[in-house]
Amino acid sequence: MKTKRVAFLGLSIALAMILSFVESQIPALVAIPGIKVGLPNLVIVFLLYRISWKDAVIVSIIRTLLVSMLFGNIQMLTFSVAGAVLSLGSMILLKKTNWFSTITVSIVGGICHNIGQIVAAILWTQTAGIVTYLPVLLLSGTIAGAVIGLISGMLVEKLKKWRF
Repeated sequence: MKTKRVAFLGLSIALAMILSFVESQIPALVAIPGIKVGLPNLVIVFLLYRISWKDAVIVSIIRTLLVSMLFGNIQMLTFSVAGAVLSLGSMILLKKTNWFSTITVSIVGGICHNIGQIVAAILWTQTAGIVTYLPVLLLSGTIAGAVIGLISGMLVEKLKKWRF
């Protein structure tokens, strides 16, 4: 692996971790637990569109593990991994078709992240009733995904001239 690529991935991981921390400091706009903006996805969507899906996977996995170890617990790790795997997998598949914008890809990623977390929560708690929380999370995932996708798309456009 080239030095420049390693450095860029390290900076991407650090930025995604910082965005995770910043996001954790934002008070919920509504009194509904678990709703987040998805700031780290700015980095992931950018990497998907500007660098490669493999680098997006590397950054997503390392960020998820480090943030869970530093700021969370095993339950947070379980929910984060479930959401990240489903989200990233769906975004990679949609991106590969070249039919969808960063906004659509990010919305689907946000929705799939929430579905993955709900499935993990059901398995963790052995309580199927948690699924009733899904509509609220799907709405928040759609809104957050649209915002993150819009900003990511603007970053991809603005930084087209940069070589990474």
